[in-house]
Amino acid sequence: MDQKLQNRLAARFLRLHRGPQILILPNAWDAASARIFEAAGFAAIATTSAGVAWSLGYPDGEAIGSGEMAEAIGRIVRAVALPVNADIEAGYGPTAKDVSHTVRSVVEAGVAGVNLEDRAYGSPMPLREMDEQIDRLEAAREAAHSAGARLVLNARTDVFLAHVGAERERLAHAIRRANAYREAGADCLFVPGVHDRKTIAVLAREIAGPLNIMAAPGCPSAPELQRLGVARVSVGGGPMRASMTLIGRLAADLKNRGRFTLFAGRSVITHQEANRLMAPRARRPAR
Repeated sequence: MDQKLQNRLAARFLRLHRGPQILILPNAWDAASARIFEAAGFAAIATTSAGVAWSLGYPDGEAIGSGEMAEAIGRIVRAVALPVNADIEAGYGPTAKDVSHTVRSVVEAGVAGVNLEDRAYGSPMPLREMDEQIDRLEAAREAAHSAGARLVLNARTDVFLAHVGAERERLAHAIRRANAYREAGADCLFVPGVHDRKTIAVLAREIAGPLNIMAAPGCPSAPELQRLGVARVSVGGGPMRASMTLIGRLAADLKNRGRFTLFAGRSVITHQEANRLMAPRARRPAR
């Protein structure tokens, strides 16, 4: 992708974190889902690492390699004209150099931002030590800078999602990590796994940067999250799982009843409509 275009998209994406409206990011797993979200009128989209992995035959949790993930992200980026935030999990490797390699590959694909989480895949510890994660965040920032790319860095801590430590200590732990990541250069701070209003309000007040929440059952609506001080809300693998659920129902109906109604009804997108949605157009060139 043209570097000037990529940097303009990144700058636009960063501005979206500053309001006046909460940034709602749908998470795509392939070109078709990305086009659907774009057609719905979203200002930007994100990828879902879980959804991409499932679509390619892998479980979630860095079972997919960085190369295959970067290829899938590149197809999503080239399918739309919007800023795309790439979920690169924990960076696909044990070292900060691995993070640098992964970031360079998705920057080359044309992303406007990345998520980098502090999970310690392959380790008995649920999360990386804070100093180690800071090194990885700094490596991500430097990799983008050396490529001449502006990149919105969304630092994710899984204190709540991974149920780290005693429940009464998680809030302070998450705030401490998020603020350390902010000091290390993160543009946005992502704390998935929280749903109650009181906890979200404290996170928004105590974290010194834009807060990203992941929507899940029991989560407040987007307008209410905005009132609580949240800057950005994403939906993770939820839409992909909803699609898988529908296909499961279709499969059962077809196998057990021999019926075709779930994919032949008037509410289903037609072949012609799908073709129009995916019609070739001026796309971002591959590199």
